[in-house]
Amino acid sequence: MHDEFLCHVTAYGVCGGERVGVPLGTYRAPTLALALWWLRDRATWIAERLDPSPDSPCFPAEALAPVARHVPDVPETLRIWRDDVAHQEMVAEHLAAGRLIRVATRDETTEYELLAESVDALRMDRALPLLITPEAMPDAYRRERPLASSGDTMRLGQLHR
Repeated sequence: MHDEFLCHVTAYGVCGGERVGVPLGTYRAPTLALALWWLRDRATWIAERLDPSPDSPCFPAEALAPVARHVPDVPETLRIWRDDVAHQEMVAEHLAAGRLIRVATRDETTEYELLAESVDALRMDRALPLLITPEAMPDAYRRERPLASSGDTMRLGQLHR
């Protein structure tokens, strides 16, 4: 099981003809439960900002107008994802197995992405394979050298076998 998770929320749009990402938050979760909680919390945060209550005292009367039926409903999609218990369990299983999770939804102008990945999986993916095999080492490095812990000697090539 993976212990730590990196979580990111980003909004993508087009500016000056180029796709631009705007980070909306990052969290390094020490547990799987906190990673899932944070992703659901961010989904709620985005939904509430895109779809505020018309009764809110923060907005003047009639400042908000309903959108047409054909317009994708990002806030509703995020709320449905957040509240789908079976899907949340599947997300937890995938994260625990070290897989990258990406939840994305979009409207006509912006794509919203929630991303989570295991820190351990990131480290494993970034580990480089052995670059120099013992057989490919120059002879100067193959000579016997004393081991630090005892007077015994060992050839460097034997360390990798």
